[in-house]
Amino acid sequence: MSERTRRHVGGTAVASPTSSSGTDVPPVLPSIPLSPEPTHDQSIGALVRDVTTHVSSLIRSEVELAKAEVTSEVKKGVQGSVFFVIALVVLLFSLFFFFFALAELLNYFGLARPAAFGIVFGLMVLVAALFGFLGYRRVRKIRKPERTITSLKETAEVLSSRGRHDGQEPAELNGRHAAPAS
Repeated sequence: MSERTRRHVGGTAVASPTSSSGTDVPPVLPSIPLSPEPTHDQSIGALVRDVTTHVSSLIRSEVELAKAEVTSEVKKGVQGSVFFVIALVVLLFSLFFFFFALAELLNYFGLARPAAFGIVFGLMVLVAALFGFLGYRRVRKIRKPERTITSLKETAEVLSSRGRHDGQEPAELNGRHAAPAS
């Protein structure tokens, strides 16, 4: 952190509500003190509690930072995709004029106007049928997630067998024996 984006509160550095680039940052969370605290009067339990508190605060701060960064990037992606959608819509409407121009071109080269428009219509139907067929073949290949289903069943079986106290060993899983629960 630069000096502009850092303020000290009770010996602790805390992020300011805006960064140097002017973008908002997540709400300020308690952070780890920058100055060492006196530890000569604290017991081991108190030291462990302090370390646990500091690590927990650090992890929460890291998660908040990651959430803020990801949210910002997702917003940029959504805004960019809106422009792509608009471009696609304009392109689709432009195809209408392209097909009319193609039919008029065929008419210009001596084909009767109804025949020219019929040929363009037939071409459009063939292209639509081709892409429909390709889409059907791709979707037909979708299968259920067999490995995930098997893994979840095995996990459920192991977890349900861990509660047994009658000395029975869990059922054989995937060709190997599970370790006995202790």
